[in-house]
Amino acid sequence: MSKQTKLKFGVPESETTEVDKYEFEPIQGYPMLNWRGKRPFTSTQFYPAQLKESFGEAVDGWINKIYWGDNLQVMSHLLKEFRGKVDLVYIDPPFDSKADYKKQIKQKGKTLNNDYNTFEEKQYGDIWTNDEYLQFLFERLVLTRELLAENGTIYIHCDWHKSHLIRCLMDEVYGYNNFINEIIWRRGNNKKTTNKFSVSHDNIFIYSKSSAYLFNPQYLPYSDEYINEKYPNKENGRRYQLQAMYGKGDGPALYFGDKLIAPPPGLHWRWNQDRITKAMEEGIIVFPKGGQGMPRFKDFLDTKKGNPVRTIWDDLPEVNSQAEEREGYPTQKPISLLERIIRTSSKPGDIVFDCFMGSGTAQAVAMKLGRRFIGADINLGAIQISTKRLLQVAKELQQKQQSLLDDKQKTFYSGFEVYNVNRYDVFRNPIEAKELLIEALEIQPLEKSSLYDGEKDGRMVKIMPVNRIATRADLNELISGFDYKTFERRQDERPNQPVEKLLLVCMGHEADLKATLEKEVPFKLDIEVVDILRDKANLEFKRDSEARIVIEGDKLTIKQFYPMNLLQKLSLQKEKVDDWRELVESVMVDWNYDGAVLEPAVVDLPGKNELVKGEYTIPEDAGTIMVKITDLLSESLEQEISHG
Repeated sequence: MSKQTKLKFGVPESETTEVDKYEFEPIQGYPMLNWRGKRPFTSTQFYPAQLKESFGEAVDGWINKIYWGDNLQVMSHLLKEFRGKVDLVYIDPPFDSKADYKKQIKQKGKTLNNDYNTFEEKQYGDIWTNDEYLQFLFERLVLTRELLAENGTIYIHCDWHKSHLIRCLMDEVYGYNNFINEIIWRRGNNKKTTNKFSVSHDNIFIYSKSSAYLFNPQYLPYSDEYINEKYPNKENGRRYQLQAMYGKGDGPALYFGDKLIAPPPGLHWRWNQDRITKAMEEGIIVFPKGGQGMPRFKDFLDTKKGNPVRTIWDDLPEVNSQAEEREGYPTQKPISLLERIIRTSSKPGDIVFDCFMGSGTAQAVAMKLGRRFIGADINLGAIQISTKRLLQVAKELQQKQQSLLDDKQKTFYSGFEVYNVNRYDVFRNPIEAKELLIEALEIQPLEKSSLYDGEKDGRMVKIMPVNRIATRADLNELISGFDYKTFERRQDERPNQPVEKLLLVCMGHEADLKATLEKEVPFKLDIEVVDILRDKANLEFKRDSEARIVIEGDKLTIKQFYPMNLLQKLSLQKEKVDDWRELVESVMVDWNYDGAVLEPAVVDLPGKNELVKGEYTIPEDAGTIMVKITDLLSESLEQEISHG
């Protein structure tokens, strides 16, 4: 983790500088967004990734990649191999909506919803301080630009909460000259209103890295009304007699009655009586309404692509509760939206990257359209949902290749690998992290404090964001929230003693976190930083699941499965579960596990209301067997079994 990577800053190409030389000084004509604690993103470390699972085969030397981890660390890892090689970036980052997003967890096979078989599980929180949010997004935008190819394009999806600030950030990182469009996506018919207009749209900003970006225009089909108005033909009941005669010079001419009709430019010399007759039959020669005026030539409807898509997208509804494509993940975006984006700004074989992956819509669409992809997310639930979804898409492609792909698209990339970047498995659900840490580190909670999370051994405890590495910007809440009058009084009473003892708990952090806080606060502080990844790697945060798996003849059978955390949330005891399969999302079996990477030959991935099989035939060449059982919370039990 010691290698430093230098970054280039995203101003216009003629003014490109190294980030570590860039000063935040306004340039005439270039407005700049500032916030407390803003700093250049000067360098980044290389973070290693561990391959955990592999599905399918490589095609033309490529296999898609999914990363579980902080996307800042993931992109830092990717720079080594993919700097300047990503063709399209689509990101749907947090909106700072001040809300917690939840997923409904329901036992499989149950028709009734009650307190025993259904509950809501928080997936992630979207609550930020303004400065923290801006620095978080700024650093990630800088890295997306480093990964993007010179002819690449980025789409950033946001809403009214921060769209005005994000536009400023994008101008700064990518250069205002590289702004392409702002898309208004009308996502629904929100009729709720109180003292302001209801919001029914999102914003999508499109930027390029240079002026040489790819753009494939998209079209909407003509309506029946438009076709009937613009393309009347002989079937409308109007029949006219056109005569053709050969004149001098330019060739054939058309007559309507005794009036000469000028042939279309560039085509006049090609027309003869047969072609005129055919044109009449196909509606290429269009007659005016009511029979008044001159007939004219018109391209046949089949040669027209349709109405060009413009910047207001009101034909792509959001994923509602009844949608067939719904994966149950909060803020899931529709397939049709990503199809339009990917078709517009990439071609088959290009690399599509989404580092706020969520339910994996961008990756699923990329696979269907024959693009390569890379995805990342900090949330384990997102990784598990995306993995399941991509396996289903890969299966569909194998069964219905030609119907799912463009006529010209003969190659698709359905294999993918799953990596871990850093040890984020200690927090399977970041929204619960504070409660888990308080319990695991034996911190005494403080009920009335809004600044501190608790007290431990005489130190005031602040739990830093745990769904990413802690940065200097994350200190702003402390710096602005300290009781400086109390600090001043303590300093007067004990001049040589620290005015406060602090314990900062984080999960990965910048090296100068402690020094920055000491520098910014004009009082003596006693600061200790605890990094869970480094200092407390052996902490146990969750009860392990249990399973009883047996081999009987040539069958591997799962007799019982007890996902302890899920059972606790469902308020169930072991004996109250009628069938353990009601609690299981998927079962995967690797018959020859190498001790490092799961390469399942069995992927038991039932439909929404179906159950896993639970019994599997063991092949003759089986060696060490690895069974992975994933429950409804996306938590997994991996159990190794020796065979013969």
